[in-house]
Amino acid sequence: MQGKGAMQKRIHALRELRRLLSRSEFPPVEAALKAGAVSLLVQCLSFGSPDEQLLEAAWCLTNIGAGRPEETKSLLPALPLLIAHLGEKSSLLVAEQCAWALGNVAGEEMELRNILLSQGALLPLARMLFPNKGSSVKTAAWALSNLIKGPDSRAATELIKIDGVLDAIIRHLGKADDELATEVAWVIVYLSALSNVATSILVKSEVLQLLVERLSTSNSLQLLIPVLRSLGNLLAVDSHTICNVLIPGREITGSVLEVLIKCLKSEHRVLKKEASWVLSNIAAGSMEHKQLIYISDAVPLLIRLLSSAPFDVRKEVAYVLGNLCAAPDESGEGKPKLLVENLVSLVGKGCLPGFIDLVRSADTEAARLGFQFLELVLRGMPNGEGPRLVEREDGIEAMERFQFHENEDLRNMANRLVDMYFGEDYGLGE
Repeated sequence: MQGKGAMQKRIHALRELRRLLSRSEFPPVEAALKAGAVSLLVQCLSFGSPDEQLLEAAWCLTNIGAGRPEETKSLLPALPLLIAHLGEKSSLLVAEQCAWALGNVAGEEMELRNILLSQGALLPLARMLFPNKGSSVKTAAWALSNLIKGPDSRAATELIKIDGVLDAIIRHLGKADDELATEVAWVIVYLSALSNVATSILVKSEVLQLLVERLSTSNSLQLLIPVLRSLGNLLAVDSHTICNVLIPGREITGSVLEVLIKCLKSEHRVLKKEASWVLSNIAAGSMEHKQLIYISDAVPLLIRLLSSAPFDVRKEVAYVLGNLCAAPDESGEGKPKLLVENLVSLVGKGCLPGFIDLVRSADTEAARLGFQFLELVLRGMPNGEGPRLVEREDGIEAMERFQFHENEDLRNMANRLVDMYFGEDYGLGE
């Protein structure tokens, strides 16, 4: 097709194809691929083509890339031109549509992410974060979170080192609307989950404070989930990080606990689970950090959640409560050091039945958590009252179910605890 009339016909045909491929039910992607659509669309992406043609061609490729894995892979011949149109010479609309198509490809699998990275997609997408606002910034952030999601950490490390990226993240997290802040928060999730370099840079910046502010002021579930996960990732790096960031008496420390308690009170299961996970990381830290949680309003909420929350939340809560009662072993005996005062208090507030319910669970991780807490109770409750308390809550029966269990670790734990605390001499002194 040549000439102005031919160009208009081409754009009209592209628009019709895009509308067909945009159908919510049964888009004819397979038929389009069999007809050779991708190679024709690649031709339509050639430089010098009018913006309307570039936009419609990229849009068609975006819809194809949203299909089944084999349909997404069919975009391979189009990737170099889609990346090229992310540049500053392209209109914002064209660049955004190309970013959307690339985000679909990146979200599919690691092999495709590696191809995109090898073809240079990271830098132009990162530069699209720099403007202060606009839907193109949001689309670029979404595409970047797909591109760096790993499991290889190199892309995340490379991204945080690009000049201007950290500044853009801080600016958008602080001032952007909820939708843009949500996509930027997902970028932080993958940066902090995959790259120690990125985490170190983020922790030393304003990001932690901005995450806390977003948690305290927003009611958007879509935003709160990645913000909470980012906070947890940054605090989970190591105890050194927690000690440097959450200093007792500092304003940010109180603010972090306040927003985590807010999330524990939420109606949303995922917020309760994520908040419990963050608290478990803090509770695994120093004695000062254990006490921060122990004396806070979080404890009564956690005890209630241990008995009433959905199963996945109860598991995370069990980690928090268990960490509050034990410190790392310094004696070399392999047993955690008991924090008796905390243990007595938490058992007195009614947490034991919740842990025994975990022992009864078919989930081996949950059962192990339950056994570990029962060991603390049996070993550490004053005046030898641990075995009586466990027996009163039918804990013996719960443990005996594991005496012939297929999991060797759980079987050994059960047999050792039953033999040690409920052997032949149990109850003779009464």
